[in-house]
Amino acid sequence: MWTKMVCLSSGLLICLGPIPVALASKDAPQPPGGNKPNFIFILADDLGWGELGCYGQEKIRTPNLDRMAAEGIRFTQFYCGSPVCAPSRCVLLTGKHTGHAYIRDNAEVQPEGQLPIPEEEVTLAELLKQEGYTTAIIGKWGLGPPGSTGDPLRQGFDFFFGYNCQRHAHNHYPTFLYRNHERVLLNNPEFSPHQKFPEGLNPNDRANYARYGGKEYAPDLMAEEAVAFIRRNKDRPFFLYFATTLIHLALQVPEDSLAEYLGQFPENPYLGERGYTPHFAPRSAYAAMVTRLDRHVGQILTALDELGLAERTVIFFSSDNGPIFGPGAPGTGVQGFGEDFFRSTGPLSGRKGTLYEGGIRVPFLVRWKGTVGPGRVSDHIGGFQDVLPTVLDILGKQPPKGCDGISFLPTLLGQPGQKEHPYLVWEFYGYGGQQAVRMGRWKGIRLNCYKNPTGPMQLYDLETDLGETKDLAGERPDIVAQMEKILAQEHEPSPHWDFAKKLRPRAK
Repeated sequence: MWTKMVCLSSGLLICLGPIPVALASKDAPQPPGGNKPNFIFILADDLGWGELGCYGQEKIRTPNLDRMAAEGIRFTQFYCGSPVCAPSRCVLLTGKHTGHAYIRDNAEVQPEGQLPIPEEEVTLAELLKQEGYTTAIIGKWGLGPPGSTGDPLRQGFDFFFGYNCQRHAHNHYPTFLYRNHERVLLNNPEFSPHQKFPEGLNPNDRANYARYGGKEYAPDLMAEEAVAFIRRNKDRPFFLYFATTLIHLALQVPEDSLAEYLGQFPENPYLGERGYTPHFAPRSAYAAMVTRLDRHVGQILTALDELGLAERTVIFFSSDNGPIFGPGAPGTGVQGFGEDFFRSTGPLSGRKGTLYEGGIRVPFLVRWKGTVGPGRVSDHIGGFQDVLPTVLDILGKQPPKGCDGISFLPTLLGQPGQKEHPYLVWEFYGYGGQQAVRMGRWKGIRLNCYKNPTGPMQLYDLETDLGETKDLAGERPDIVAQMEKILAQEHEPSPHWDFAKKLRPRAK
């Protein structure tokens, strides 16, 4: 049974639970030899639905992720937990959508970190530890400062390497990263990842941009740690949550990757006028960051193959939300190197920070060689809350009480009996406040919820209007009324976020 031990300030341990679970199913798929499978979840940062070759990208090369899609299954209608970092990651790890999840927006805690998830939240890492798994989070955390209840080492992870704080992660050449609770100093100069190009310097001189880099590239270090973790634990079941910071801004990438794209695109220097550090070749830098991410995925796939773990490892790949690039984003306008140039969201509208499809529909790949048939494409509608119950289903276990997800294991196995969500919901307390419902072919969105919590909803038919261009709310008030009831039903009060009371994020 799932339980969680909580240490009170008095030192007394109490048990939250018990939560009953089913006995392991005899039909639960197992890798060769009957050993428990390993689980790896690779989470990209701000990668758009259309930025991989296997999703139609034509300008950026992603051979390893395209290989992963060819060797596994590619989902076309999968959604992240939220259109920004922290709440999306909370949904992924707890299996609760943002009407129920503790974190529903980004909320910074000074001097470092974000609003912590509380001790009583049960994460996927904790559940897998109870099943004998060694667990690691390598990359960006963003769910609680060091030493808080949200510290990854207090939320089921045995090992942590990377950035604790999202703001710190805006610089890919930081002066330190964490290894568990220890700050590991890096050979990089200290500088702000948010600055403009100095007046008086020539913006066309490449040498003037050297000040925005360093010698140790954090995404590379984190990828190396991920491979090392796999090698250390090759003989026992492990869960690796590899939350890379690519391709989040700032535009920073090592020279060897940049060289792959220089001269291929028409572009002008980005001078930092819209945030983040300048770059003399922004389009090339952006494409190179995506391909660098793809290289890191290739290193993980290669390690699994070399160690003979490919058939014993379920590997997921996705993005925490849609791309930042679009109207008003850094580097657009004259440069236009975002979605206007790369078509980062493909045919979808919106981007990061919105509940339109481009902000929440994300690439989602799963490879389990020998178990999941290769080269498959699924239009199953799912979301991050489904990952936790799917992983547990593979082990023959039931999810804990309060989980909003549905296992998509039948889809992975190509078997009948896949349950479907009657609806998916999102509550987002940033960018003016937003709500959304996906119900079959229908998608409803409400904007500016702080100004009007019960304001009008937009309604789109995604089967005929994937770009969400024609609002049908006036023609289908019956569908809108259903969605209104769903949003009211799926909202749980939060001490930190509430549209009606206009509470703002706060943390102790």
